[in-house]
Amino acid sequence: MKTLFIFLQFIFTGWAMAQNNIGVFEKSADVGTPRLAGSAVYNEADQSYSLKGAGYNIWFGRDEFQFLYKHLTGDFILTASFAFLGDNTNHRKIGWMVRADSSNNAAFGGAFVHGDGLTSLQYRDTVGANTKEVNAELIAPDIIQLERNGSSVIMRAAKWGEPLQETGRIELSFGDSVYAGIFICSHEEFFSETARFSNFRIDIPAAEGVDGYRTPSASRIEIVDIETGVRRVVYATSDHIEANNWSADGKYLIYNSNGLLYKFPLDTKIPEQIPTGDVVKNNNDHVLSFDGKMIGISSSTKVADGREGSMVYTVPVEGGIPKAITPNIPSYFHGWSPDGKTLVYCAERNGDYDVWGIPSEGGEEFQLTRSPGLDDGPEYSPDGKYIYFNSVRSGLMKIWRMAPDGSNQEQVSFGPYNDWFAHISPDGSQMIYISYPETVPPGSHPHNQHVMLRLQKVDSRESKVVASLYGGQGTLNVPSWSPCGKYVAFMSYTYGDPNQ
Repeated sequence: MKTLFIFLQFIFTGWAMAQNNIGVFEKSADVGTPRLAGSAVYNEADQSYSLKGAGYNIWFGRDEFQFLYKHLTGDFILTASFAFLGDNTNHRKIGWMVRADSSNNAAFGGAFVHGDGLTSLQYRDTVGANTKEVNAELIAPDIIQLERNGSSVIMRAAKWGEPLQETGRIELSFGDSVYAGIFICSHEEFFSETARFSNFRIDIPAAEGVDGYRTPSASRIEIVDIETGVRRVVYATSDHIEANNWSADGKYLIYNSNGLLYKFPLDTKIPEQIPTGDVVKNNNDHVLSFDGKMIGISSSTKVADGREGSMVYTVPVEGGIPKAITPNIPSYFHGWSPDGKTLVYCAERNGDYDVWGIPSEGGEEFQLTRSPGLDDGPEYSPDGKYIYFNSVRSGLMKIWRMAPDGSNQEQVSFGPYNDWFAHISPDGSQMIYISYPETVPPGSHPHNQHVMLRLQKVDSRESKVVASLYGGQGTLNVPSWSPCGKYVAFMSYTYGDPNQ
């Protein structure tokens, strides 16, 4: 485990070294004329930002504070975790801000957290006007998000482990181009304060009506420490890539893009295509065998009667000529048994999607679920005692599990969200899954959504959020735990620069 940790530190630092000393931002500046100058530093090793600033306040008709910003246009989503540094001696403020310009009396909207825990959406709707605010019930959150959606400015916040909740929404007219960034204000003219911002993301959402299949987004491979929630980007690309498997030796990931499979070494970070012969319409349902020697894939195939649909294949992990396994289409692969003898998959038969199984060398398939509606995402636990899957039978999409013969089916995730694709940790004690908001139909897992990765012990009904992100289809479709069980790899998406 120590070797893997040092290795990850190396690759994470390597990604960050491509940045400059203020990261993705264009400028660090004091707004107004604070008596003490502020500063901003991008910390390459952990991909965080440190801000130092003074200033009398951000209030009334003028402001003084340290601002780290860039120009953005159109809609965007700004998200970060943060922490004040040093003792809390005053009414200091930190957060996100969207500002018409850098003058001290400009119109602005901001997600503010104060030193005493007060949380508010603070704004000045016209130049020089008195500042207004919408106070939240939530006190002292750890994560703040500010979204611009047309003329709406929306604040969301959460304590670590909890879902983001909307805490304020206002209408502001800035014009298309704005200054957007993070800020700190000491609220004391003769004292400076310092804060740290981590898990920093600027996401550009899809425009209204954009279909994620027809107009795919740019992508980031991220790795999250499931105990601390610290996230690091290890690869960013304008290409659309999906679904990370983590190799058994911990040295590389496997993802799919444009119908092909790729190996992504975590040392070189240079993708390498995995040859799969003429099977070149692979989707994001690829899974490694427990011993790491084989990979099961799903690829669109035309069968003898002229129909085309997904078929399950197996192939050595280094590539080769895939072997067709399922006799019928459509079949979407999701899990190997720990002994390598059985494959489980989601298949549409007789007008309904259920969980099916088949010997890994091929043979007669057998049905494991029969509930009306979608049953999907089957995956074995490492001890082979359960198959976890997701089902809409309760009205929402929820995680269920059953014995390998299909008996004793029971619901294991709860709450108001739609939960998909549970992946079990290497020691079998925890599962991670992706949750969609209630506004998404239960039987759908689309692109371009506000989603969460939730962690849950397999013997508990309680869960915690380890990441809130812009993603969905392709984010967490396949098993993606590191062999040591400390990290999970996933995809996040943006229609802007993936490096920000």
